[in-house]
This record gives sequence, C-alpha cells and structure tokens, in this order.
Amino acid sequence: MKKFTYILPLFLLVAVAVLRLSPARAQSIPGSIKGKVTSTDGQPVSMVSVSLKNTKAGTITDENGEFILSNLEAGTYTLLFTAVGFGAIERQVLVNGGQASSLEVAMPSTIEQLSEIVVTASRKPESVQEVPSAMTIVGRRQIQEQIAMNADITNVLQYTVPGLAVATGRSSNTGQTLRGRQVLVLVDGVPQSTPLRNGGRDLRTIDPSAIERIEVIKGATSIYGNGADGGIINYITKRPDTNQPLAGQTWVGLTSGLTPNNAETMGYRLSQQFSGRSDKFDYVFNGTYERSGLMRDANGVAVSPFYNTGQMNNYNVLGKLGYTINSKQRVEAMYNYFAAKSDLQYVEQVGKYGQTPTIGIPTSDAVPGTPQGTPYNHNATLRYSFDRLVGGTGLEVVAYAQSFRTVYGYEAQFFEGGGQSNIVSDKKGIRLNLNTPLTLTRNLTGELLYGADLLNDQTAQKLQDGRFWTPNMNMTNLAPYAQLKLDLFRNLILKAGARFENINVNVSDFSTLKTYNAARNSYDGGIFVGGGELNYSAFVGNVGLRYSGLEAFQPFVSFSQAFSINELGRILRTAQTSIIADLKTEPVIVNNYEAGVSGTISRYFHYDVAYYQSFSQLGASFRQQSSGVFEIVRAPEKVWGYEVSADVSPTKYLTLGGSYSFVEGQTDANNDGTYETYLGGDRIMAPKTTVYVRIQPLPALVLNVNALISGNRDRFEPGTNGLYTYGRGPVESFTLVNFNGSYNINPKTTLSLGVENLLNTDYYPTISLWAARNADYIKAPGRRGMFTVSYKF
Repeated sequence: MKKFTYILPLFLLVAVAVLRLSPARAQSIPGSIKGKVTSTDGQPVSMVSVSLKNTKAGTITDENGEFILSNLEAGTYTLLFTAVGFGAIERQVLVNGGQASSLEVAMPSTIEQLSEIVVTASRKPESVQEVPSAMTIVGRRQIQEQIAMNADITNVLQYTVPGLAVATGRSSNTGQTLRGRQVLVLVDGVPQSTPLRNGGRDLRTIDPSAIERIEVIKGATSIYGNGADGGIINYITKRPDTNQPLAGQTWVGLTSGLTPNNAETMGYRLSQQFSGRSDKFDYVFNGTYERSGLMRDANGVAVSPFYNTGQMNNYNVLGKLGYTINSKQRVEAMYNYFAAKSDLQYVEQVGKYGQTPTIGIPTSDAVPGTPQGTPYNHNATLRYSFDRLVGGTGLEVVAYAQSFRTVYGYEAQFFEGGGQSNIVSDKKGIRLNLNTPLTLTRNLTGELLYGADLLNDQTAQKLQDGRFWTPNMNMTNLAPYAQLKLDLFRNLILKAGARFENINVNVSDFSTLKTYNAARNSYDGGIFVGGGELNYSAFVGNVGLRYSGLEAFQPFVSFSQAFSINELGRILRTAQTSIIADLKTEPVIVNNYEAGVSGTISRYFHYDVAYYQSFSQLGASFRQQSSGVFEIVRAPEKVWGYEVSADVSPTKYLTLGGSYSFVEGQTDANNDGTYETYLGGDRIMAPKTTVYVRIQPLPALVLNVNALISGNRDRFEPGTNGLYTYGRGPVESFTLVNFNGSYNINPKTTLSLGVENLLNTDYYPTISLWAARNADYIKAPGRRGMFTVSYKF
C-alpha cells in the first residue's frame, strides 16, 4: 500500500518531536560508571550483560571484564549483571554529575539459566524467571562451539533446542517444526517467515556469525502476531563487545569431507568483525563469506543436488549503529543482508525409495534453470527508545522492512512446459511499545505493556518465466495489544494479555497453473479465479503464573493462543473454483496448555521439565492427492508432548547434560470428535535425545563432545499399492556424535577444530524417510571436519 511509503519519514518526525518536547538537560552535566567484572577467583569475565534495571540502557564487558556506561544523569542507579554460567548480581551506584563512579563486581559461577535476560517473551528485557512458559536461550558460546563444526544455522538449532525437529541437511527446513507446529522466525523482532506462502526457507535467513544469541519461546503465542503456532525463534544480532573506539576479530576456516572419497569437498569460511564505542556512539560491522564443498555420504558418494547445500556461496553483512542521546533515550539502526547461491554442477540420479538412494552425478552440461538458493534477504530496522518518558512510562518505536526472495529447483515435468518457482516477499511495519510500571500496594507491583503493530506483507510465488503459481497477496495487519504483569508478594508472577488481530488480504485475479497429474498422466489446472478481499479478525489471549520463591523449584502454568493464516497461498494455488469466497481460507487459532518446572540445586545442577497440549479447530497439514498435488487438510488437530533437560557441573572444569523431547499429534479427519489419524512426519518429529560433555582441562583448552539420537516413528500403513504417501513413511533411528575443541595460543589467537558425524555414520535424515518419495530418498553427509583460526585486535 502506498501509505507505507511514508512510514519511515513519519517515524523520524515523531522521534524528532519527542526529542524537542523532552525536558532540556543543558544544565545537567552527565556522569558515568566505569567498572570491572571478575569471577570469584579473580579472573576477568567477558560478555557480561550490564544493564540499568528497568531501562533499556546497558552494555557488555570486554575481554578484560571492563565496562563503561556514559552520559548518565546524576542519581542512584541499580545495575544488573548477568552472564551464562554465572549468578545474577545487582549493585546500586551513585552517579554525580561530571564524575566517573567506579565499581568492581565478583560474580559466582553457576549452571543456572534462570538469571538470564530475554527480550522476546514480552517484547522488553526481563529475567527468565519472570516468564511463565518454556523457553531456550542459545548463547554466544554455544553458537561459536556449534559453528566450529557446521555453520548451518539449522544444525545449530537441532543440537541446542529441545522440542525442535532435527535438521534436514538441505537448503529447506521443511519439517523442522517446533512442538509439531509452524514456528515464527524473527531477526531482532522482524518477521522472516512468510506465512502467506510458507516456503520452508525462513530458518536459513541469517548467518550465525551475525548472531549474539537465539531466544526460543515455545508453545503458541500471539505476542508478535501471525504465524507462531508452535512458538518463536528470535535471532538477536550482535552488539559491541568492547569499550574501545575500534576493536575487531578475524576468523579463517577450512572445511573438508573426511570420508573414503573426499574429492571436491574442500571449502572455506572467512569472517571479519569490527566494533567500537566512542562517546555516545557505538557500532558493529560483521561480514562473512563461505564457500561450502561438495557433500558426500559416509561412503564417499556425492549426495543428490536436490536442495543441496554443497558448493554453495553464502554471504552475510551486518551493520549496526547506535546513538545514546542520554541515559533515557537511544536511537539504533540495523541492516543485515544474507544470500545463499548454489554453484553445484551435478544432476540427480533418482533412486528407489526404501531401496537405493538418489545420488548426484557430475555433468558438463549446463544445469537447467537458475541457481537455487536465496538470492537475497534484506532486513533493516530503525529503533527509538525513551525510558521513563512520563510517570515512569517507557516508549519504544521500531520501524522495519524486509525484502526476501528464494529460488527452488527446476521442475522439467511438474509444470507444463517446465518451470522453476520462487517466492518473493516484501514486508514493512511499525511496532509501538509502551510500558508503565504499577505499584498497587507494597506487596503488589507490576507493569502494563501495551501498544500496536502495523504490518504490510506482499507475497507471491511465481515461476522464473513470470507465470504466477500463487496470486499476489497483499496483507495489511493492524493489531493493538496489552500485556499485564503482576508481582505478587515478590515471588509469584502473574501475566495476562490480549491482542486483537485485524487482517485484510487483497488477492489479485489469477489462473491456476497447469501441473502434472501422475494418476491420469496429463496436466490439470488453468482455472481462472477472480480476486478479492479476505478479512480476518480475532481476539487471542494468554494467561500464565510462575512461582520464583525457591531457586530449586520454580513451577509455572500457562494458557496461550496463536493466530495464523498460514499457507493461504497453497490453498489458493490449488483452487478448484473460480470464486475466492468459496475457498476454505479460515485462519488457524491454536490453544496451548502448558505446565512445567525449572530449578537450580546448589548452583551445580539445573533442570527444566515441561508438558503441553495444543488444540486447533482447523489445521494446516499437507495431504498428497493421487495426482501428486498437495492440498491443505482443514480438520481439527491435537498435539501433545513433553521436554526434559538437565545440566550438571560438578567442577568448573566439567559440565555435562542433555535433553529428551517427545511430541505426537493427531487429526480428526472426519470431524466426528475423535482424533483417529496421526499427523505426518512433516509435522511430528521422532523422539529426540541430545547429550553433551564439556571439559576444560587447561585454562586455554576446551573440549566438547555431543551426540544426537533421533528415534523411531512408524504410525502408518502403506497403501494398497505397497507405497507410502508423503509424510507417512516410517522413520528409523540414527545416532550422530560430534567433536569440537578450542585452544587459546594467547589472549588474541585461538585455534579450533570441529568434526561433525565423528563416527562417519551412514544414515538417511528423517525427511528422506517420512517424505516417502524417490527423489527425496537422499543420504546425509558423512564425516566432515573444520579447522578455524581467529585473531582479536
């Protein structure tokens, strides 16, 4: 819509007006806080989050454990110190105008995660122990250890997030659901998923080199809007990790297959980062280029080029610039570019499902179509915050834009005349967040978070030659929301909120594409469908309760809802009527019920347990017709499961732990109130177990071994022809063991070595099994190694 062209200028005018209306501070000389954070044994601790409590202001410690907070008005501040592996610490500091206050803090080591600060759960910083739902935080150390073996973000997630299905090993994350439902992917709160036409490429939209941490909120939620049926994965981009005007780090890595035949498997990875702080400015610049090698299975055979990540050029550029106006106001701009383009000169040799794998064979001929992958994903945000604007109320306004395009493989037979599809999606939006502190009585305090989201999403799926597979879909979503948090007697957190979804989708006129009908050996389609407007509205809410009085036992219960018009494009592209109003395009509303408990015992043992059930009156599962075309099943669904994880650190040199995730789901296909049909493998993962051991025998040496065990799932019988349909193939178990280690030669130089699939296990990924198609019957890569050198300056 044209009005969105004026969003950014309007936002800037509002920000300038607020600055002009804010009280003058010319007479107040700002002060600062300088400090150092160490462990209890006197060693400096880097990457500690240092924040001014109840504000958005903060920084992190550098490699010497030092930090500085500048441009502070005179007064008393409460500083909150949090870091992975350390207990949270609060300190009060008096700041005098024109002076620097000094502070030294010693943080006790712990394995607990309850002191970590998150922003995704309520759209503002808060402690994990204030969140009445299950969540996982993947910190920078975990990310670095994982990308020492494989820099594919989907692999990082499969090893670190309980409840998330295992990775496909391909450029598509189809089937990598969270708790059996679709997940909403964000970058700094900006939606990456394309729910109007979910193409399974939303997880691989940023390189992990640009990520500070990953916050995963599990279970249906509506706090960020459309598409979070199973939860949210929010990639938080890096911020400056130095107090110097200029600092940097360089990474150079080499990768190679370690199988009987490793020809063409060599690859490399280059990454450069600059960051710094100077007076009121801070910045981060990170650029990464990776050229992956050919993927070969455990026997050294080239895997199929179908959605292959081998011989692919990956690019990522992150730029972030912040300006701290004063202790209450800040402006920050962020831009991230990601691209992944295949350069694979192989064609597939189709095998037989259940018998022989589909493999890749080299070709000297030109590969048909254009290179598959994601040619571009642009993300830009402009963020303005004003803490304690009026009466303690804080304001945050975020303007954002995303432009995304992904290209799939060439289909010679499926489309009449051949074709290659791609999804194009452009989003623009504004988020307005306000939070007002509440003090009702001495034992009853809290805050009210409220605001509105405005989003425009234009998405279409079309072929490279210009033919539309889905029509142009232009969605406008205006959603006011409110979230109340009450702290009862300082130990009992009650949260309740509601959001009103008001969505309008304009659909253009279109004709369905003619696609191959395998049953009749002919092409179907070509139906003209008149466009029009589709309107949706609904109230969705949440309520949760968490007790935090005991460190060892912190239970929670919650109810939450999600709203989604997921896969509207797929419904439209298979239309059998020319009247759009006759299509079943109703939204999916998910009701999620959950109970869990987490705790830390003696700072050495931490555990999390969660059980959940989710229901929806309308589903969005695929069903393959005899023609080979997929349709959406609009039937009631029930999904349930549980997750258990534990970590123990008997000494500061040894940490070990693991997790177990189980999920199952059924649908009421004939709508008689009985859930009699299991959901397919594209929705429900087999049971997943992860185990890790982390040893630090020397201060400069860290060794990690982790394992992933994907279990069996066999819920379906083959058809009368002896074949399984899509999503119903039996899944067999496999076990992967990985190793990574790092050694600090000196404070500036680090060597790391990672080996994925250490035992060279010969196996099929779960998608190759449940998809039950010849072309999908592809083995996973065999053993691969990566050697990296990094240098700080």
